[in-house]
Amino acid sequence: MSFCSCENKNIGYFQYRLNKHNRKFDKLMTKHKLDHIRNFAIIAHIDHGKSTLADRLIEICGGLEKREMTEQVLDNMDIEKERGITIKAQTVRLNYAAKDGRTYQLNLIDTPGHVDFSYEVSRSLASCEGSVLVVDATQGVEAQTLANVYLAIDNNHEIVPVLNKIDLPSADPERVKAQIEEVIGLDASDAIETSGKTGLGVSDLLEAIVTRLPAPEGDETAPLKALLIDSWYDSYLGVVILVRVHDGILRRKTQIRMMSNNAVYLVEKVGIFSPKMTDVETLCPGEVGFITASIKSVGDCHIGDTITDNKKPCEAPLKGFKPSVPVVFCSIFPVDSSQYDLLKDALAKLKLNDASIDYQNENSAALGLGFRCGFLGLLHMEIIQERLGREFDLDLITTAPSVAYKIHLTNGTCITLHNPADLPDLSQIKSIEEPMVKATILVPDIYLGSILKLCTERRGEQAELTYVGNRAMVVYNIPLAEIVFDFYDRLKSVTSGYASFDYELTGYQESDLVKVQILINEEPVDALAFLSHRSEAEARGRQICERLKDLIPRHLFKIPLQACIGGRVVARETISALRKDVTAKCYGGDVTRKRKLLDKQKKGKQRMRQFGKVEVPQSAFIEALRIGDD
Repeated sequence: MSFCSCENKNIGYFQYRLNKHNRKFDKLMTKHKLDHIRNFAIIAHIDHGKSTLADRLIEICGGLEKREMTEQVLDNMDIEKERGITIKAQTVRLNYAAKDGRTYQLNLIDTPGHVDFSYEVSRSLASCEGSVLVVDATQGVEAQTLANVYLAIDNNHEIVPVLNKIDLPSADPERVKAQIEEVIGLDASDAIETSGKTGLGVSDLLEAIVTRLPAPEGDETAPLKALLIDSWYDSYLGVVILVRVHDGILRRKTQIRMMSNNAVYLVEKVGIFSPKMTDVETLCPGEVGFITASIKSVGDCHIGDTITDNKKPCEAPLKGFKPSVPVVFCSIFPVDSSQYDLLKDALAKLKLNDASIDYQNENSAALGLGFRCGFLGLLHMEIIQERLGREFDLDLITTAPSVAYKIHLTNGTCITLHNPADLPDLSQIKSIEEPMVKATILVPDIYLGSILKLCTERRGEQAELTYVGNRAMVVYNIPLAEIVFDFYDRLKSVTSGYASFDYELTGYQESDLVKVQILINEEPVDALAFLSHRSEAEARGRQICERLKDLIPRHLFKIPLQACIGGRVVARETISALRKDVTAKCYGGDVTRKRKLLDKQKKGKQRMRQFGKVEVPQSAFIEALRIGDD
């Protein structure tokens, strides 16, 4: 009996040592696997060649055959190809046989370059350990180059500088290296010189990625912990989720739980982008891939959420992403009111794919039911409107863009105003604050005078002016409302296209703002109301009245168009009445007969003006409010 118990103890001790040895072996194997993984994002200013460089990386690593290669492989939306810009960050897994004899798994994320899509960039950087900074060897450091570098530094990234377009005759690598060191403060002595067009230097870049960027960290034996990077709706698969696994293993048939709302689903499909959708058995720590789980409710997926195993959950969720802050707002209405539910469903699906969209219900007396939407900028707003039309076949009316104001009331409360039509009575308002931005403009010094004049006209205050060679970097504090319309276009116009522009929201500042109300036939029209600085309100109101006079068709009665600030009319135009020829059937006879008919018509017009309804074409609302584009 004692012998058996002793033997059992020995067996138990042996099993304990074996399990401990297996756990150590698993950790060593995990570390060995992680050493062969590199997760990195490609960041750059607009049109510095990110997507073209990504094409060469895919081609050299054999992600696609030569006959399958197209320009900008990762830009898979029609709008991206037409405009030549990246809107959505795209990921691809590549296998690279390095010079040290090992094969590395490269998880590449191609990011947008425009300031309006900086939220896409920040999310991509949060799921990587390193960045490849692409700088045009002819243009040098631009405004968005700086912004993206700072985002990478905030995420503790190792950065590999790359000089692209080195094959162009105007390339000046030494000058650009000096700019990188002076403006960014990054050592550019070992910057890789490449050409995304010809493939020159791309092999050196791949070697730099595997040798200079760090490997990810993770533990296969720990409970599953994966970050939800992105999601989109597929009509066949339902919701598709892009994930980065930090700990544990993600397999098919795993019952997963969304930690933000405790929604539970069964994983049906696990895969990667190579760049084609390719099914795999598992996703291990450090890997990036996609899963489907028959998720029909788009509200269950939140960007930045943590996915874990429902039976063996992790203790704490991952940090996730900072929520985006919309800066430009506009109202969207369907042309056909019966499409309201379709618009609501379309916005929910786009919100799944683009977490930076914000929307809420709105009702307009002129335009019916719709949504008040928030965007990160004018280009972002334009792209979303175009996607709603193309992908969901919706005919839409959009009001002019505006910004969010903070209204301090006399009772001590503070409200945020998105729609100028909802401004409280002036007797209840103590003060109004408007959003301010820190605008960074990089421009050749010969255009500096034009930039200073433009910024001063837009109520800007100069904060900083520095030089790097023959380029000036000027920083201004400008009201956001002054740049949402046509500031970028004017900037490019006065600098012959050589200026680059980036901005970030800095806070709110008290300002002398007034509400301008537009009256048509003495009836206020909410869709045309706007807030403006007092110094510009009268001129803007007059411009809108002049525009409406041409846009609204003539009626059988006279229509007054008025712009009012408070109870004071500051501008007026009149649409003359359309006269019907009531004397057409009078052949000869006394003139009093004709006068009698004309007097009768005059009385009828007075009655029509009192009770008649003015029909305003829906297109007139947009055309009238686009006055800032002129």
